[in-house]
Amino acid sequence: MEFFKIHRDIPFMRHALVFNIISFVTFLAAVFFLFSRGLHLSVEFTGGTLMEVSYSQPADLAAIRNTVAKLGLSDVQVQNFGSAQDVLIRLPTQKGSSSGKQTEQVVAALKAADPSVNLRRSEFVGPQVGDELATDGLKALAFVVVGIMLYLAIRFEWKYAVAAIIANLHDVVIILGFFAFFQWEFSLPVLAAVLAVLGYSVNESVVIFDRIRENFRRYRKMSATEIIDNAITSTISRTIITHGSTQLMVLSMLLFGGETLHYFALALTIGILFGIYSSVFVAAAIAMWLGIQREDLVKGGNKKELDPNDPNAGATV
Repeated sequence: MEFFKIHRDIPFMRHALVFNIISFVTFLAAVFFLFSRGLHLSVEFTGGTLMEVSYSQPADLAAIRNTVAKLGLSDVQVQNFGSAQDVLIRLPTQKGSSSGKQTEQVVAALKAADPSVNLRRSEFVGPQVGDELATDGLKALAFVVVGIMLYLAIRFEWKYAVAAIIANLHDVVIILGFFAFFQWEFSLPVLAAVLAVLGYSVNESVVIFDRIRENFRRYRKMSATEIIDNAITSTISRTIITHGSTQLMVLSMLLFGGETLHYFALALTIGILFGIYSSVFVAAAIAMWLGIQREDLVKGGNKKELDPNDPNAGATV
């Protein structure tokens, strides 16, 4: 399915060096902010108090946030839990205040605003649990990266694997850089969005690499640069359909999903936009600079299949 068809290849690789310099500078800036400012970790990672309260009618989450904010408690997460009447409140740890004292203050303030509120449970999530979650999150990210590299190395060739993983790490670090620079809250849903972006970005790279491989077998007299430009141009319509529809869904969560989904959708929005950019200007360009060629498609196989002077070459794919 195509919205339109471009009959003349767009010379993307002509400007690859300029765009990759921009990417490199942006990447360095993201790394700088990660080390200088760090991530603003949520309660799941830093530890704090977890409260579950229930109301006799659908709860007004905005009013609950305002009530808790008046107590001087910052970075409080408020979200529905199971039903519109049940609310989950996460409170960060504060110096000089115990978990029990925080719970009493919050319950008293909520009851003053609505006497029907009922505290169902309250528990303390210690920093040790937070450290464990952070460690497990990093392990999950590492496993995803290794799995993507193995998949691409097996399906294509090591040059493609290196190019794709650099592009994917580029996307992840830039997302984290945004969160570090603006000090947006980094929570488990945001970590899930980062992992989702990894898979989403590599899918776009695989589509382009697949078309490059097909073009190498179809167009014998084209150079590697021309092959890549043709592959990207011929998949533009598919990219617009896929990413456009996905971005519409993510934007709806960003605009109408409320505070609970805000940073999750924000991470996905940044990841999708940079995922398209990196697949075209980073992954494809690095693969080109690594010297991809027709011979890479046949590992120790029949070189005759790739001989441009053979009239029968390319008869079968």
